Amino acid sequence: MRVRTQATPTYWPLMMPLSAWLLLLVGAAPLVSVSVGSRAPNASLPLVLWHGMGDSCCNPLSMGSIKKMVEEDVPGIYVLSLMIGKSVVQDTENGFFMDVNEQVSFACNQLSKDPELQSGYNAMGFSQGGQFLRAVAQRCPSPPMRNLISVGGQQQGVYGLPRCPGESSHICDWIRKMLNSGAYSDFVQKHLVQAQYWHDPLNGDLYKEKSLFLADINQERGINETYKKNLMSLNKFVMVKFLQDSVVDPVDTEWFGFLKPGQAEETETLQDSVIYKEDRLGLAEMDKAGKLVFLATEGDHLQFTRAWFDENLLPYLH
Repeated sequence: MRVRTQATPTYWPLMMPLSAWLLLLVGAAPLVSVSVGSRAPNASLPLVLWHGMGDSCCNPLSMGSIKKMVEEDVPGIYVLSLMIGKSVVQDTENGFFMDVNEQVSFACNQLSKDPELQSGYNAMGFSQGGQFLRAVAQRCPSPPMRNLISVGGQQQGVYGLPRCPGESSHICDWIRKMLNSGAYSDFVQKHLVQAQYWHDPLNGDLYKEKSLFLADINQERGINETYKKNLMSLNKFVMVKFLQDSVVDPVDTEWFGFLKPGQAEETETLQDSVIYKEDRLGLAEMDKAGKLVFLATEGDHLQFTRAWFDENLLPYLH
């Protein structure tokens, strides 16, 4: 069963920290801080959050608001906001420059050692955090992830850099030049996060051969049955698409669609893709079982109201 929900939001100020213009490169979202204390008996499952590019775990002006909102809506919930690194500064830098596979391993290690999560947890990733948490679900089944919510995540990667403020951001400008000149070179793949989910439909063979992260978790070099089994163990895989998204290109990637192979104009849905038709990830079987949920909201990338969040996402946190 595919669920599609639309809403007309009064935009909630979700992602305007100091690094906001850097976030616009691929629509990253800031992360939240870790809540402390023991969970009350019969409390909802813990929630794990992963921020997007250009922000950190602990910015109170951005996803600290998400943390606070969830805690208000779900009293007693334990919220773990992943810090990738030993400091907020490292966490921010690693969103640009740390090998994504190493980031996923780092996150899995945190989850395995957290006593609050051992009976299971829900996960919510914002922008690039959406596909990173999917990799956690596929690679690290213990502790078990129950529901995965991808908010504007680029599940089939990106092919384009809309609104990249290169003229005002040296880092963004450098990233744009590296991707345009050689996204699949060994150096760029290893040292630039966004190159690891750069998906060039005009160079499909090169992408499959050289992509260190995305081609692996999307099973485009072969079938890892463990990945498939682990993803299919989710209760729900929720994907949120922003209908006026001017940041993610193509926006269909937020629902696991993408550009048709061999060209860069027409898109195809997940259901029309090879990934689905060959059921490389188990998504076709999950879809038939009602485990895939496709939500849509009016507005640009990561813009939604609290009312929309409460109505559409909160039910998957209980």
